Amino acid sequence: MLVASCRPRDLHQEPFPGIVPRASYLLAGATGTARAFATSAQPMWKHALLTTAILAVIATLAGVVVVYGGLYGMSSTSPHLQPVFTVLEKAMHASVQLRARDIQAPPGLDDPATLQSGAVCFRQHCVQCHGGPGVAPDAIGKGMQPIPGSLVSAARDWTPGELYWITRHGLKMTGMPAWEFRLADQDLWALVGFLQRLPLMSPAAYATVLAPLRDRQCPSLEEVKTRNGSPPASGTDYPKGDAEQGRIALSQYACTSCHVIPGVTGGDIHVGPPLNGWARRQWIAGELPNTRANLIAWLRHPQRIDPLTAMPDLGVTQQHAENMAAYLGSLN
Repeated sequence: MLVASCRPRDLHQEPFPGIVPRASYLLAGATGTARAFATSAQPMWKHALLTTAILAVIATLAGVVVVYGGLYGMSSTSPHLQPVFTVLEKAMHASVQLRARDIQAPPGLDDPATLQSGAVCFRQHCVQCHGGPGVAPDAIGKGMQPIPGSLVSAARDWTPGELYWITRHGLKMTGMPAWEFRLADQDLWALVGFLQRLPLMSPAAYATVLAPLRDRQCPSLEEVKTRNGSPPASGTDYPKGDAEQGRIALSQYACTSCHVIPGVTGGDIHVGPPLNGWARRQWIAGELPNTRANLIAWLRHPQRIDPLTAMPDLGVTQQHAENMAAYLGSLN
């Protein structure tokens, strides 16, 4: 009997009766719950997507009403709300810091001759909007929105590389121009050197620095290039220009204030003819065959070619004219 009672269970008998069926039941229940949740989640996602789409349509319609209904105030007497101004200013600081991070100032920015050049350019091109120690901005600077900041503390807020980047490339939505199209690189750095000294100057010291420089002028980029042996203003043997730089130059020389130019941001202005399809045109201003050399000559000195033209001499340099001609020549 003892031996018989110790024989092993039948292989088909459950070792732990009741446990496996319960586990199977729980597993089946969990699977059913997951299936039910997935089934119920599908309508939830559909509702979320539908709600998002409806809100997007409402926001778009609201934007259309604000823009085309004239509801957004454009007067300079109603500046941006402070939160908007703060966000734009933070974005501007971050953008400049990112793009100027690898710019290193050249040696000699504190050289007396460099500082004098910077002081002359500052007086001629910066004071009008930014003012100086004891000197108020001109009427245009005081009326701009956003108001140009005082440069007296610029050296405390920006590194030399960042000041150079701002001066060279300008800042959109502020009225700050890109001086790389107006001044030579050495004068841009001279300005930066002078700005480094500006926080240390009292109004009396500032006046003392500028007094002996009253007859000096900040040379234009064209003057510097001519002095350094720029190529002649006419002829046919020109190096090819950079079309992308030409697109930028067309904006920086205010060409879009009179012309609609494909690929160049500007208003729907028709003071002069639109410049689309330029490469297919036969004549420039109805007088010159449309060749690259003639276009460069026209861009640089239009009134020499046609004294009656309304197009002014914009002081376009040789290289910028070559680049502009390259871009216009790509417009088919």
